[in-house]
Amino acid sequence: MKEVEFTIIENKEVSPSTYMMTMRGDTSAITAPGQFINIKLDGHYLRRPMSICDYDEKGLMIIYRVVGEGTEDMSKMTTGDRFNALTGLGNGFDLSDIPEDAVLVGGGAGAMPMYALAKAMLAGSSSASHTTGGTDTSHTACASSTGAPTIIIGFTSAEDMFFLDEFRELGMQVVATTLDGSFGVKGTVVDGMKTIAEKLPYAVACGPDPMIKAVWENALDGQFDLSARMACGFGACMGCTIETASGPARVCKEGPIFKHNEIIW
Repeated sequence: MKEVEFTIIENKEVSPSTYMMTMRGDTSAITAPGQFINIKLDGHYLRRPMSICDYDEKGLMIIYRVVGEGTEDMSKMTTGDRFNALTGLGNGFDLSDIPEDAVLVGGGAGAMPMYALAKAMLAGSSSASHTTGGTDTSHTACASSTGAPTIIIGFTSAEDMFFLDEFRELGMQVVATTLDGSFGVKGTVVDGMKTIAEKLPYAVACGPDPMIKAVWENALDGQFDLSARMACGFGACMGCTIETASGPARVCKEGPIFKHNEIIW
């Protein structure tokens, strides 16, 4: 864990109430896709935990939805604004455990940790180019797949969609689902999963916990990015403790990534 001051490069709305923020700052404490930062906002007692969409040696990107006063204040921040954040929090994805036939599944803004993960997967054992704010850095990753990996992303409607082209540019096969059927597969991400297999052999999922549970129920194995209300974000307060197959675990410390057989619903 490292406390860092970040400077905003850009903070823009990419779909209704959803924002993409890129920033410069020390990212040396970030060691794997799936980790998060905890942002300190003026006028708010508790920090805001945010998943990392992409990162390099000079900065990172987050994508977030406006859901309360804290994120509303974040949406008003502009280029040059600064804030303090704790970085390198949580355990990221175990890349060595993800097989070639794994399918990535995400819900809206909650899917965004998949972007850094997809880059690492596609990189294989060679260096992966992570680009944020015009810079590159290298990260060691798991063996590359023999074909283009698939990602399933769920949205409410076509109006809410974003970032699909960025995944396609990585060479990903993208399956979009919308609840109203205005684009792609009509229904939830599970409906998208059913277009591939009755039960996925291995799923990697990010998003709201009800969606995560549905994916978990329709996959034989996988890794899942769980969410919880957090206070400290680094395991001291025990406020985000959940029960797992191996006993109590803190989402911010032992998680947020948990394996299929560890999760108890």
